[in-house]
Amino acid sequence: MQSGFSDSLSAAEWRASGALAGVYGVRMLGLFMILPVFALYAEDLAHVTPFLVGLAIGIYGLTQALLQIPLGMISDRVGRKPVMVAGLLVFALGSVVAALSESIYGVIAGRALQGAGAIAAVVLALAADLTREEHRTKVMAIIGLTIGLSFSVALVAGPVLDRWVGVSGIFWLTALLAVLAIGITLLLVPTPVSTRVYRDTEAVPGTFGAVLRDPQLLRLDAGIFLLHMILTANFVVLPLVLRDGLGLDAALHWRIYLPVLLLGFFAMVPFIIYAERHRRMKPVFVGAVAVLGVAQLGLAANGGSLAWLVASLLVFFAAFNLLEASLPSLIAKMAPPDRKGTAMGVYSSTQFLGIFTGGALGGALYGQVGIPGVFLLGALGALIWLGLAASMRRPRYLSSYVLNVGPKGREEAESLAMQLTGVRGVAEAVVIGEEGMAYLKVERHALDEAALKRFSVA
Repeated sequence: MQSGFSDSLSAAEWRASGALAGVYGVRMLGLFMILPVFALYAEDLAHVTPFLVGLAIGIYGLTQALLQIPLGMISDRVGRKPVMVAGLLVFALGSVVAALSESIYGVIAGRALQGAGAIAAVVLALAADLTREEHRTKVMAIIGLTIGLSFSVALVAGPVLDRWVGVSGIFWLTALLAVLAIGITLLLVPTPVSTRVYRDTEAVPGTFGAVLRDPQLLRLDAGIFLLHMILTANFVVLPLVLRDGLGLDAALHWRIYLPVLLLGFFAMVPFIIYAERHRRMKPVFVGAVAVLGVAQLGLAANGGSLAWLVASLLVFFAAFNLLEASLPSLIAKMAPPDRKGTAMGVYSSTQFLGIFTGGALGGALYGQVGIPGVFLLGALGALIWLGLAASMRRPRYLSSYVLNVGPKGREEAESLAMQLTGVRGVAEAVVIGEEGMAYLKVERHALDEAALKRFSVA
């Protein structure tokens, strides 16, 4: 979303975005830290099987997927902060249950509770309440960056903390992080003057049908599902590969993860810049899906070589990072302007379903056919995705733009939408009269913002 009405965030907007990013980040850090170590820890739990290990890793994705959109809608009625605090308390309770469990079933229950504290949609809605329309995308980007940062920190911190306090200690730390997030919510996150539904950031019930029938959006939803299915399935067995296949002590696994994450990030940056600058997003995107599949085949073929494993992981994380960064951008480009929030909500839910499926399938395959079968599942997922991505429509290079136009009657709203599409650089315009908001798709470089400003009541 672009606007030139004010170029910088206000102090209050910086405070809100920083605090909400902190809440989001500490919660995701707690969820991710067990990924690189749980498969090893679970060997000493009662009733453990490979399938149940995978289920314990991925079960939070199922409860998160089922509850995040409903909790976002509940927060429209009862307020953002009460729902956030309640969700964080449930998350903390789940962490305690997992920490105290000596059985795999107890850990599964704890992880399911962690996911039930599904506050992602509520955090984004509160961010929208606390920021001006023209700066909302910047704030969402700040919050979104915390996910990638939390994941990277967690993969490095997990093995180190496991050596110091064990996985049960990591669960206790996760509970403390949830309490910290509650403190941030209550003390540092501003309380909005009012709450409302923002169609660019929140799911709107009446728009689900149209979003779920859109073949382009469904391709992207399938993509994020498969991407996180592959990632989670990989981490069901990667700790075992490093320890048993390569003889690397669990406390030293961070020495593998840290360089491949960093190099993978820097490797993908030039491709992202090239794709956006030269409008080559589709070929770069499709190429990254193919490379993801090659990396999975490389992992499956590894015969105990550390260099081979590191090279395969580097290729994997470079492709993963590129796809993870590209998918939300493609959703924003392809979603109708007044359905972007719903499209992002469905996208996020399918991402978490992918996490659940990857954990469950990865555990089942490991138990039945061994480690190579898990990586071959990833290669098959990438092949299916490659077919979907290759048939994807070439994206339009448009940006979302929201304008506060004040309440309008139906006819006045329709007339205003036609006037807005006449402004240079505006490709689409939808005016929701009762909300007093205009949702636009614009060509950033051609946009006549001075003309748009005349329609704003902000």
